[in-house]
Amino acid sequence: MRRTAGRSVASKLFAILNAFAPGESRLTLSEISRRTGLPLPTAHRLMGELVRFGGLEREDGRTYRIGVRLWELGSLAPIRGGLRELAMPYMEDLYEATHENIQLAVLADLEAMVIEKISGRASIRIVTRVGGRLPLHATGVGKILLAHAPPDVIERVLAAGLKRYATRTIVDPELLRANLELVRTRGYSVTCDEMTVPAMSVGAPIVGPEGQVAAALSVVVDSRSGDPDRLAVAVRTAARGLSRQVIDSWERIEPLVPPLVLGSQTPEERGDE
Repeated sequence: MRRTAGRSVASKLFAILNAFAPGESRLTLSEISRRTGLPLPTAHRLMGELVRFGGLEREDGRTYRIGVRLWELGSLAPIRGGLRELAMPYMEDLYEATHENIQLAVLADLEAMVIEKISGRASIRIVTRVGGRLPLHATGVGKILLAHAPPDVIERVLAAGLKRYATRTIVDPELLRANLELVRTRGYSVTCDEMTVPAMSVGAPIVGPEGQVAAALSVVVDSRSGDPDRLAVAVRTAARGLSRQVIDSWERIEPLVPPLVLGSQTPEERGDE
């Protein structure tokens, strides 16, 4: 990474934490220095501060990993608590009806952020993890969120380019527009071998009191044996039940929704450099 001058201490600390990624939970000082562009002495000093705070933990005198204190702070995030608590009974019912992978996601910037999941014991393995991000154009939850997002969000997704993840990923903007219109018309999404192979995802919207989409619920199955029509009935039934709960609890949940559902903040509004 190119070294930059004039970075604040906070931005350097965040850069250190952002150096960690799924599958890379342990990093050395040299690896963090290289990824962040920070000189070794600076990285070492700031990492020491993070260790004392509990944000990092040092292992075997050489490697570092994310500390428990960050997990404790993350568990306080209201979107994780309020919406998850409402959703879990419906996710459990959907799991009992299908015995497949269940996931709940919200719109975060231009991606779908997974805030809860249930893994089926005998289901296919999926890339989803709680707190992880999924592309909007290639996943069941993503297409629900994108289909009901403001027009400027759709245009930003298209302008950023549609990455191909699997054999049937839709990468043509006009084909995606048509697919999103179909999602809006029939009230649910279906993706088949678009994110991973062999995987089918069927998603449905969680709506608020004025019809705004607050989240998306989906079931993910093996595409070689999944029945999208049957799954759509189950997912939509669970989504309608959860939507009623969301509407009844809107005063508690609503403060969390605008930046996640709209996803249309500019970099300046988010404080990005």
